[in-house]
Amino acid sequence: MSERYYTTSTAFLEALAEAGITHVFANLGSDHPGIIEAMAQARADGREGKLPKLVVCPHEMVALSAAHAYALVSGQPSAVIVHVDGGTQNMGGAISNAAAGRAPVLVFAGTSPFTLRGELPGTRNEFIHWIQDVRDQRGIMRGYVKYDNEIRTGKNVKQLVHRALQIANSEPKGPVYLTGPREVMEEPLQPHAVDPAAYRPVEPAALTAEVAGEIAAALAAARNPLIITGHLGRDPEAVPALVELAQLLAIPVIESASFRMNFPADHPMHRGWQFTTATQNPLLAAADVLLVLDSDVPYIESNSSPADDAAIYVVDIDPVKAGISLWHVPARRSAGANSRVAVRQIAESVRDHGFDSGLVEERRARVTAEHDAQRAAWEADEHPENGLITPAYLTACVRDLLADQDALILTESVTNFQTVAEHLRVNKPGSYLGSGGASLGWHGGGSVGAKLASPERVVVSLVGDGTYLFSVPASVHWLARRYGTPSLTVIYDNRGWRAPKQSTLGVHPKGAAWAADDFHVSFEPEADLPGIAAAAGGAYAATVDDPAELPGVLKEALAAVHAGRSAVVAAHIPVAQPGTPA
Repeated sequence: MSERYYTTSTAFLEALAEAGITHVFANLGSDHPGIIEAMAQARADGREGKLPKLVVCPHEMVALSAAHAYALVSGQPSAVIVHVDGGTQNMGGAISNAAAGRAPVLVFAGTSPFTLRGELPGTRNEFIHWIQDVRDQRGIMRGYVKYDNEIRTGKNVKQLVHRALQIANSEPKGPVYLTGPREVMEEPLQPHAVDPAAYRPVEPAALTAEVAGEIAAALAAARNPLIITGHLGRDPEAVPALVELAQLLAIPVIESASFRMNFPADHPMHRGWQFTTATQNPLLAAADVLLVLDSDVPYIESNSSPADDAAIYVVDIDPVKAGISLWHVPARRSAGANSRVAVRQIAESVRDHGFDSGLVEERRARVTAEHDAQRAAWEADEHPENGLITPAYLTACVRDLLADQDALILTESVTNFQTVAEHLRVNKPGSYLGSGGASLGWHGGGSVGAKLASPERVVVSLVGDGTYLFSVPASVHWLARRYGTPSLTVIYDNRGWRAPKQSTLGVHPKGAAWAADDFHVSFEPEADLPGIAAAAGGAYAATVDDPAELPGVLKEALAAVHAGRSAVVAAHIPVAQPGTPA
């Protein structure tokens, strides 16, 4: 029997599998012959099942977005393989999203060979090896990853992979980056194993008893306590813990810049969402004790802020936001802790020391009444206006469509984030997901990754038309058809970029751009956005103007998804009129 083929590439792929990674989202290039050969050799030897499945992605933005969503939905780290500097740069905004969204993803890229006369297998033999040889390839990623390193020998490649994944999967989670030259990835090795249990992520942190007790006492004594959270729901088990605390003391909860389901929308203590709100939130202004839990943007100080004498407490796995250049909350205590653990500690301390039940019950009645009135006002807006589909009506139609579905909703509706949150009103932990970052187009690859991670669920993306174009939809829908990951995409189609217009009006409300409606944001002549998905992936495609037809079109689209075919519905919503920052 011939000796088993085994190289650094083989060991690298084995290490990913040992760490529990089942899918590698890949865009391959001239730096990956070792990876390709290792996969082929494993298949020839009947060992294909011992390595992760390679998901071939025609664009790197799509690959990393898919890995990002896969990691968040599955709760396990994921991996991406891209091509040297060009592929690394082509991930672009996706790596920014993975960093901000705390996605534990290992990105691997090859580098140009370091020999040029045939000294080692993998030596330079293509003209591109000179052109893509850059001074600091890892520097491209350094502002966004928790860790970067170069594989210099196969003899410790498994240790490097497991260490990188340990860092990626320890809070605050985030992406990591490894590179490897062709010659190193071709290096012959003896098969070897590494125990992944020795590289477990760091265990969840707790509050000190002193801090937990101080926060509990402040909340229990407050007349108008308030909790603000943004991404506590990254841990679905933290949601019932927060519900327990809010219920115990009748504390209203606001979700701020949230891209997770953090608190059930139908709970009487839920008091809504805030994104870029231009007016003061009265709950925030009235709060005498404010607990900020896992929130990157609890409020926007120039628009809406707490009272100067409010007692503010911050609990977050990263309470000082060292990665954000300008960030400050004037907290009495800032504590680094896992929110699930911390919230349970606070609730336990409240129960141990007691509270004024009369004060709590009076507040419970008041907050419940305010909750009910808020919902009634939202529901009153869920209708067409002047024969046009409004964002509120569109979202309500989607909500009704999914009422009996096990749905996973990806949100990337940008200027309609607030509307979608208010009218969708999700209640199930883990059912609502955004990138958490600032770069648009994540939902496309994200829908593929989410469906691979949770094939039994219906994946639905609610997106703007600009966001849809950023997603590289031709690559997305080809990928969805190849790997059997159908999803429904609903486009809030106002035929332009509303966000730059809204930003300009926020600074120059009566300027020259306003006077002439001159914002350079129009998408006219209109593109057939659903048609892109039909051409590239055989998707069901429809554009709808008539509000009366909308429920039927959505129902047909969902039926197509259940039949195994992706669907894209573009719903025409009103184009913002001159001077209207809507």
